[in-house]
Amino acid sequence: MAEVHALDDYYLAISLLITIGYQLFFFAIAFSLKFDKLTDFAGGTNFVVLAIITLAFSGHHDARQIVVSIFIMLWGARLSAFLLFRIIKTGKDDRFDDKRDKFFPFLGFWIFQMIWVWTVSLPVTVLNSPNITQFPQPAFGTGRDIAGVILFAIGFFMESVSDVQKYGFRSKPENKGKVCDIGLFTISRHPNYFGEIIIQFGIYMIAVSPAAYGYVTGAAYNALSATVLGAIFLTVLLMFVSGLNLQERPGAKKRYESGNHWESYKIYTERTSILIPFPPQLYVHLPTILKRTVFLEFPIYVFDPAKHADQSKVREREAEEGQRDRQEPHRESED
Repeated sequence: MAEVHALDDYYLAISLLITIGYQLFFFAIAFSLKFDKLTDFAGGTNFVVLAIITLAFSGHHDARQIVVSIFIMLWGARLSAFLLFRIIKTGKDDRFDDKRDKFFPFLGFWIFQMIWVWTVSLPVTVLNSPNITQFPQPAFGTGRDIAGVILFAIGFFMESVSDVQKYGFRSKPENKGKVCDIGLFTISRHPNYFGEIIIQFGIYMIAVSPAAYGYVTGAAYNALSATVLGAIFLTVLLMFVSGLNLQERPGAKKRYESGNHWESYKIYTERTSILIPFPPQLYVHLPTILKRTVFLEFPIYVFDPAKHADQSKVREREAEEGQRDRQEPHRESED
């Protein structure tokens, strides 16, 4: 197939237009039918669509292009398939309870999903573009290529396995409300996030090889190098926008105020790294300064009952528990 020049020679505009059209199509269905099941499916499969189109347009199918395109397709397809399966089982997505019937707030989520897909796809999009393929390419198998493949393999394993482990744990009625501390969750509180992050840095490391080894020069060098923005954007998203910041302190607060396995959760957070996998036997003994810096458990994630808990809810719960405790002996005496 001949090389296709579409709008610009980095495929930035055409990939953006495809992403906007793809997401708006699914948004129209989701909003019209109040249907949650396609939301995450639309996000994951969009990566597959962009990789296929940009690879087909490039007209140059060397091993590196094929590998990074397949890698992002595998990641996007697995993620969308798992999330679709999960939402079919649960029935609805609680994230949209306050947005589902409101056009602009609901559209806002889909616009953010457009930005996420387009930005994270940048290493594959630019590598497949005419401004990069016009240069000679190093043979696949460089040190960066190998490191990128290893990172992807580890990340894909961690994300896939931890998703299955957590879903299986939560599916059992006897585990309702309990802390998921099995499998990969014994070495990281969020192994799926860690896996997702290193997947994207692995893909970038492979994609940037032509620039890193001096084959691609000038503006194309800068463009390919700048695609690290995709991996950085995903990392910031998971750490500060829609990931750890929404689960760590808020989750601990909810457990503490409701008394939902709070003590076991507290012990779990003290011995388990928030993101970077690490043996719990060693992590529990690390100085706090190391946990707050090297291991990324920043103060914004830490829950302090004295500062962050609603004490009125705690007192109300304790009063209800006390009343139940007083009633139990009375019932036993009647029996």
